[in-house]
Amino acid sequence: MDSFQVNCWSEHDELKVVMLCAPSKLDVPDLTIAENVGWDDTVNHVKAMENFMEFKTALENEGVHVIDYSKELTNKENTVSEKLINRYFVRDLACVIGNSIFLGEAGSSLRRPEYPHAHSLLEKWFPEKNLKVQQPSTALECGDVLILNKDAVLINIGMRTTLKAVESIKDRIFQEGFSEIAVIDLPRRSDTLHLDMNCNVTNANLLIAKNFMRYFPVHVFTAQNSRFEMTEQFLNHHGYDVYFLEKYNTIPDINFINLNPETLLISKQATKQHWTRHPLLKKKNLIEVDVTELEKGGGGIRCMTLPLLRK
Repeated sequence: MDSFQVNCWSEHDELKVVMLCAPSKLDVPDLTIAENVGWDDTVNHVKAMENFMEFKTALENEGVHVIDYSKELTNKENTVSEKLINRYFVRDLACVIGNSIFLGEAGSSLRRPEYPHAHSLLEKWFPEKNLKVQQPSTALECGDVLILNKDAVLINIGMRTTLKAVESIKDRIFQEGFSEIAVIDLPRRSDTLHLDMNCNVTNANLLIAKNFMRYFPVHVFTAQNSRFEMTEQFLNHHGYDVYFLEKYNTIPDINFINLNPETLLISKQATKQHWTRHPLLKKKNLIEVDVTELEKGGGGIRCMTLPLLRK
């Protein structure tokens, strides 16, 4: 793999390098199995792989270097990995905040084997100085982490991330140069599982969110003290307006990724009216990909991408 310095100070700067993982080789053939593994519907792995290749190609066509970590595993690791049905949701495994990689810890036993597979590769690829934080002692899934700008990070605690885990990494985040970390505790349901199923950054000054989030406070930590604010107040404080959605289809409408400040990669299932109703979003270049089969696993495009380098 080509050597580079990890770097992510936002969710909207130009994406240069991203880590993905191909879906497993297993089908989820009936609704009973889907329910028991926490998926929304049956899934055919051949269709899922077709979705993945379209998704991967769309990223590469926009100049993004894609690393499929499934291709880097040892034969022994792959005998397990290729049967892990959630392994393509790589966002939760780790995150780059500033110039450091923060390693996650699974909040679900079904996903636990993926973490050492991915972490061993990250440890191999990057110098120890970049691995700022080893796995916390309690659950930290990085789909709950949103980098607002060079000053602020928003983190959700709940089903898959604990306050103890956030407390274990917050000083390291401050050491990267961020001055505020806001912690929110959102409803604990399958449709609100991670932060990125409730809100997402669309511009340097705009965040899209489910309308119920306006009722939630955040606990804001600095290196010296803490305070409480309402979510919108905190976001406004850091230069963000909030586009609240009253109606939404959680995964395709909220779970997208910024390729650069002008371009979003979105699901073909996304509600198009959301992108035409807001004046800032009308100007966006929207690239649609068919990830319908992959979305049946309960996550979307952001869940499937782990940005390693943004410029």
